[in-house]
Amino acid sequence: MRQAGRIVEEMLVARAQAGDRAALAQIADLRGPRLLAHAVRLLGDREMARDVVQEAWVEILRGLPRLRDPVAFPAWATRIVTRRVARQIRRQIASREILRAAAAELPAATPEAGPDAADARAVRGAVAALPPDHAATVALFYLEDMSVAEVAVALDIPHGTVKSRLMHARLKLREALKGDCDEQA
Repeated sequence: MRQAGRIVEEMLVARAQAGDRAALAQIADLRGPRLLAHAVRLLGDREMARDVVQEAWVEILRGLPRLRDPVAFPAWATRIVTRRVARQIRRQIASREILRAAAAELPAATPEAGPDAADARAVRGAVAALPPDHAATVALFYLEDMSVAEVAVALDIPHGTVKSRLMHARLKLREALKGDCDEQA
């Protein structure tokens, strides 16, 4: 005999497919934490997992009318989350590759001798210490002179995410370089 929770979920899926918005909310309440836990297990980052699951819910809600068998909902929804996680991982890999390429170009673009050499090394070190997604965003925006819209396209992320990453990266860079500025003063 199937678990009562699964039967309730199947009934809610059927109701949601018939246009019942309250059933959609109940499905999200019931299945949402499990999908988030799945994404966290795969990504290892709770905040990133939340973003991925939120994107997945959009896809789930759009595809729900085409789901043939409500019994298949848990596996189907989990597969959608898994695909979204895979996309996010591919984005991270691309970001790391962009960062490596930018880091390889940075030393050539900065003087290695003279009074600015220490500052350039400090900035490179601080950028390299950023999380890969932030470092890639900073590299594209500042080193490649791309606009926010261009960075969003290059990294396949929303404009708001680019702005958020830049803001957080600037704060981290300011904090990392603050000690260097205090020492020189």
